[in-house]
Amino acid sequence: MDEGLFDAPGSAATVSGRTGGGSLNANTHASAPLAVRMRPRTLEELVGQEQLRAPGAPLRRLVEGDQSMSLLLWGPPGTGKTTIAAIVSQQTDRRFVEVSAVSAGVKEVRAAIDAARAELVAGGRETVLFVDEVHRFSKAQQDALLPGVENRWVTLIAATTENPFFSVISPLLSRSLLLRLESLTDDDVRAVLQQAIVDERGLAGTVTVEEEALEHLVRLAGGDARRSLTYLEAASGSAVAQGRDTVDLATAETAVDRAAVRYDRQGDQHYDVVSAFIKSVRGSDADAALHYLARMIEAGEDPRFIARRLMILASEDVGLADATALQTAVAAAQTVQLIGMPEAQLTLAHATIALAVAPKSNAVTTAIGAALADVRAGKIGQVPPHLRDAHYAGAKKIGHGATYKYSHDEPFGIAEQQYAPDVVLDREYYQPTSLGAEAGIKERWERVRRLIRGGG
Repeated sequence: MDEGLFDAPGSAATVSGRTGGGSLNANTHASAPLAVRMRPRTLEELVGQEQLRAPGAPLRRLVEGDQSMSLLLWGPPGTGKTTIAAIVSQQTDRRFVEVSAVSAGVKEVRAAIDAARAELVAGGRETVLFVDEVHRFSKAQQDALLPGVENRWVTLIAATTENPFFSVISPLLSRSLLLRLESLTDDDVRAVLQQAIVDERGLAGTVTVEEEALEHLVRLAGGDARRSLTYLEAASGSAVAQGRDTVDLATAETAVDRAAVRYDRQGDQHYDVVSAFIKSVRGSDADAALHYLARMIEAGEDPRFIARRLMILASEDVGLADATALQTAVAAAQTVQLIGMPEAQLTLAHATIALAVAPKSNAVTTAIGAALADVRAGKIGQVPPHLRDAHYAGAKKIGHGATYKYSHDEPFGIAEQQYAPDVVLDREYYQPTSLGAEAGIKERWERVRRLIRGGG
């Protein structure tokens, strides 16, 4: 269950009311998890999401102007959804009521809205109703939220990790302001960790963390601040248990049971591993390709980068030998966007294996390369008159389209006529192979080419 930037304390109760300025932080205590203790209390303390914190941005207007508007927060886990709800409640002195979509039903939702309405009528105090994982709500449960939103009995803040255009009903979507939260960058996560090491609410400088260990925790976090703090707490606890005040790489590896992958996303390891990954898929070694894929995933490589490389490879190295390869790669890229990690690792593995075992052809690559080379060499030529635009008045008087043959009126749907400019009339850019499905394409294309060019 996604709890925003850091986990909310306590269990996922069906409805939990928290009042006053303390909001979610009111329940923090010395033994609370580090991620809870370090929860940002103001927009200024919130890490990342600059687009939401900028002057004049809707979120800032909601907090500083104390305006009533419902928000729909869409983003990956650990990016700040619950934290934003808590900040809105705390900085505007509204009541905070949390409803979990995992366990609440229509009855609980209506009870929360009725209580908020009664509080508003009795004392004029508004309520922030936070619904976590709103995509898990049924249509009936989401419908139950509408009266409270329409009449502004509550300031609804609904969080989802899934595309709300598919998972949230249109009436609720249209009555809420959709805010897209981005994954935290490595620099964002690093800043969270560095603050937690020295902050009085965090480790208060009781331990130091070596650079290698810190970078290891950043990579493992995968853009999730909550996860990074959980790992930091485990690593620091391990060091203290051993009577040491320094967290080194070995301690960090042992504490989170994950070995550090030597992989610099901006250095040689990045390019070497990616190169080996692509060449393994091109070489049809699915096992080696999966090894390099696993190394990139474990090192925290951006899954969108991997998906982009697979899409390029599908056209560059598979092409029409298996026309479904590109469809598979594109579907993988879309799935990465929709579900994110870690589940998307299955989709990336699916696409990697499919492309690795597919028959290979670089005929598409060589075809466009040859065509571009001719164009760059100045082999442009005039468009044949019968192919020129003939839709405007007077076009046919100057010969445009006069002798054009409509392919669908010709035998086999193929017209014998000149398509290419004279300067490249005899060029044969596309040279299909006899591999996979391209063998059938090769046979047909050779016949079609002869028919077009009058070769029988």
